[in-house]
Amino acid sequence: MRRDPERGDEPGAPALWARLRPARSVIGASLLALALLAAFGALHPLLAAAAAAFVLAVALWGALARPDAAPATPAERRDDAGGAALRPLDDEAIRAVIAGLPDPVIVLDREARVIAFNPPARAVAPALRLGEHALLALRMPAVVEAVRRALALGEPQRAEFSERVPVDRWYEAHVVPSAPVAGHPRGLVLLTLRDLTPLRRVEEMRADFVANASHELRTPLAALSGFIDTLQGPARDDTKARERFLAIMKEQARRMARLIDDLLSLSRIELNAHIRPEQPVDLAPLLRQVVDGLQALAQERQVEVTVTVTEPSTVPGDRDELIRVFENLVENALKYGASGKRVDIVLARAEGPAGQSEARVSVRDYGPGIAAEHLPRLTERFYRVDVGQSRAEGGTGLGLALVKHILNRHRGRLLIESAPGRGATFTVCLPRVAAPLSD
Repeated sequence: MRRDPERGDEPGAPALWARLRPARSVIGASLLALALLAAFGALHPLLAAAAAAFVLAVALWGALARPDAAPATPAERRDDAGGAALRPLDDEAIRAVIAGLPDPVIVLDREARVIAFNPPARAVAPALRLGEHALLALRMPAVVEAVRRALALGEPQRAEFSERVPVDRWYEAHVVPSAPVAGHPRGLVLLTLRDLTPLRRVEEMRADFVANASHELRTPLAALSGFIDTLQGPARDDTKARERFLAIMKEQARRMARLIDDLLSLSRIELNAHIRPEQPVDLAPLLRQVVDGLQALAQERQVEVTVTVTEPSTVPGDRDELIRVFENLVENALKYGASGKRVDIVLARAEGPAGQSEARVSVRDYGPGIAAEHLPRLTERFYRVDVGQSRAEGGTGLGLALVKHILNRHRGRLLIESAPGRGATFTVCLPRVAAPLSD
């Protein structure tokens, strides 16, 4: 059987030329450069000839050393002749590529029919069907208009849209037309959706935080400014009024100092949220230290505080931050549950959701309790059940937010149980230190 050198069956001239295809541009550029150097006298003609021979020898050696290449396809031959080659790209390959992408991706043809989409895209647009018109399935006017513009102009388009059901979500759509590919000579259109919801919520939280912090600082600042004007004017020579106003100004200054201190503490905790504390902390003496420090407030409110330790527990943590947690919880119980005249603190051992051993500290008061609609929001910054009472008690609205962030850093949890007229129980759950292995 006669071998066809055009197919590369033997190293004839046509087959060798085909093997040199990847290096042709480099060979040509090298020979041209050597010729120009020789022509302008920058390189001796003999040296230029030797260099050219060396370049050709290296190229030939590389071509002969390569395994036989597969026969050139008609598309590759058109590419070799200077035509536009179409790379093979079937619809199944497209679906396989986009299936693992985390963002919603939809591939359309130039008629806006669906070629492929991944599972996240189905979650955003459940009406998507392969082969059907996408503009009927995409019920987002801004995205439909972006697809139409991309098809008409052949240029990338961008659009934003939001969904209100079942929850508020925001998306950014990018529509990019592609060059022609095999099977789709007019090209494809790639539609990607980026979920902007986390960014929008962070922006809203930041805006709310700034507004709330400004409001909390504005009230004591306005009081201070008013009293200063009064002391400089009508009450300049009134000794009794001066003493009363100075006492109020001192309390307002303390309120601002507490707010700023809580804000700085919250910032420090968030900065180190990814670093888990590992120092062993014995909770029993820590709780007694907290109660001793708040004994004056308990006596002032005529509240009896009891501490019960059913089983001593040591947890990995930051001692100062844990003291801050229990000071906040016990102080809240003394202030807002004082009518019950009793606060019970219990340290016990329990099993966590994943079966791990954890320490649980419950702080229970017997006051008026908290309505159910307030419970999910108690740990939000500046959220208060009763704004007037909280401010009267000197609260900043950040105490439980601090508790939540500290427990998150310690990989712990906060459980809240309450009902009107039945008091409130705040339970801190912390992983216990693993018992050392016995020898």
